[in-house]
Amino acid sequence: MAAYGEDLDFLKAHSIGFLELTDPQGAARICIVPGWQGRAMTSTAAGRAGTSFGWLNRPLIASGAVRPQFNPVGGEERFWLGPEGGPFSLYFAPGAPQEYANWQVPAALDTEPYKIAEQSAQHVRFTHEAVFRNASGTRFEVGIDRRITLLRPEDAGMELPAGVCAVGYRSENRIANRGSEPWTPQSGAPSVWLLGMFPPSPSTTVFLPYDTAAEGKIVNSDYFGTVPADRLSVGEGLVCLRIDGAFRSKIGLPCGRDRGICGSYDSASRTLTLIRYARSRPGTRYVESRWGEQADPFGGDAVNAYNDGPTETGEVMGPFYEIETSSPAAFLQPGGELCHAQEVFHIQGPEQALAAVVRPLLSADLDKIKNLFDC
Repeated sequence: MAAYGEDLDFLKAHSIGFLELTDPQGAARICIVPGWQGRAMTSTAAGRAGTSFGWLNRPLIASGAVRPQFNPVGGEERFWLGPEGGPFSLYFAPGAPQEYANWQVPAALDTEPYKIAEQSAQHVRFTHEAVFRNASGTRFEVGIDRRITLLRPEDAGMELPAGVCAVGYRSENRIANRGSEPWTPQSGAPSVWLLGMFPPSPSTTVFLPYDTAAEGKIVNSDYFGTVPADRLSVGEGLVCLRIDGAFRSKIGLPCGRDRGICGSYDSASRTLTLIRYARSRPGTRYVESRWGEQADPFGGDAVNAYNDGPTETGEVMGPFYEIETSSPAAFLQPGGELCHAQEVFHIQGPEQALAAVVRPLLSADLDKIKNLFDC
């Protein structure tokens, strides 16, 4: 992991404009790039010398190139819209086979800058207006409003033991129907999709707590084929994925199974990442992002995790790993809006102290998570 100050110096050296949110009572910092859709690029709990928690695609940023399909510059929280695939995809043109050659990330989610509407030392708000067309030909006029606020853990109701350092923030992401037609199950509907990109390591495990009392499938794990047993663990109340950037795999919890919290633990750097969001409710419709034919375009996952690795051609995009949360499908009348918010915390300290944080929040043992894949 790089130092936070090193990542800031790198961005400056390549003329990437950014702003910082800072904690006047501590060393927490968040680096945000307005030109990349108000993206939270990285953060730290300990000032310039502290760990930089986000993943930056340094080769791509340094090249100055703008790729035609997608510019994976990195960032620990980026704003996207779903679905990615299927009949209502926002990433494929009508009639186009849903394969990589035809995949196109909309400019409003990739290259267009967002306007700063408000800014202070602890928060920033961005706005944007965009038009999208899905694979069924429906046109969406979308108003985007994104606010990021620095959080102290105690302000978020999280009690941390002595001896740890932490950085946290809350993002509130609103989309509004600016058009004259409703967004319906027949036309398709977008959803807010927040994706965090982080540096992988052999000592990192992602954990997705699930509701053991809920009915139905526990986890979807066949996005890129079968995930081997030495990389995926489905225990009592907890799904874990090995994160090393060496095997492309993705998992997700269906609607009604998640518990509104997930995260990762890197035992080598003693870094605990926690993400909190609104828990899904059984029966709520979430967009399905798998490419191609879909049995149910609104039977998607509420939360996902991705481990990067070689594709069929041997290419590796990062490597990085992602933790993703989504809103329900936005079935909005003209003028209506939907908000999806999440809170991100990075906590570092002695393992015993981190275990005390994990136990009440996840009803899980940190040591068990650490040793699942011999990390």
